[in-house]
Amino acid sequence: MIFTPLQLRGAFLLEQERHTDERGFFARVWCQREFEAHGLDGRLVQASVAYNATAGTLRGMHYQAAPAQEAKLVRCTRGAIYDVIIDLRPASPTYLQWLGVELRAGDGRALYVPPDFAHGYLTLEDGTEVSYFMSEFYAPELGRGVRWDDPAVGIEWPAPVRVISARDRAWPDLPHAPAAHPANPEDASA
Repeated sequence: MIFTPLQLRGAFLLEQERHTDERGFFARVWCQREFEAHGLDGRLVQASVAYNATAGTLRGMHYQAAPAQEAKLVRCTRGAIYDVIIDLRPASPTYLQWLGVELRAGDGRALYVPPDFAHGYLTLEDGTEVSYFMSEFYAPELGRGVRWDDPAVGIEWPAPVRVISARDRAWPDLPHAPAAHPANPEDASA
């Protein structure tokens, strides 16, 4: 795997090293040793998939509070997404800065989201599917969020938002301590 560090410290774009022949290709998408060699959390405890019927579906911006902070590895397995992360580490020089990358099925790329980052995405095609691998078990009581259109962050989404859950519309604006955001148990889905 090829690990490319991104401008938000601890976040990486991963690309497959494909071995091709007449059958197609073979590529590793996870290796605990390689992740740990890059200083990343190499533990996987849970995997999930999200299917999104409509282009313009927004899921996010989610994270888990202490003690259940999680790292995520996100890959688009069907369709395309604009994947966004926000640095929520108050001591970080990139606190409240965001970064977006496009992930498409078949492009061999994944986004590593460090703990204490909010994560979300906007689907760019109908019938989009997203795969997540997490380093911590889901704890609904510790689920938190940042509003997708919070002016304190200023995310520039590449297309209009057409579908969004009530929970994601209701997250509070910053600035206040992200760990203090109240959990909203209405919608426990990603």
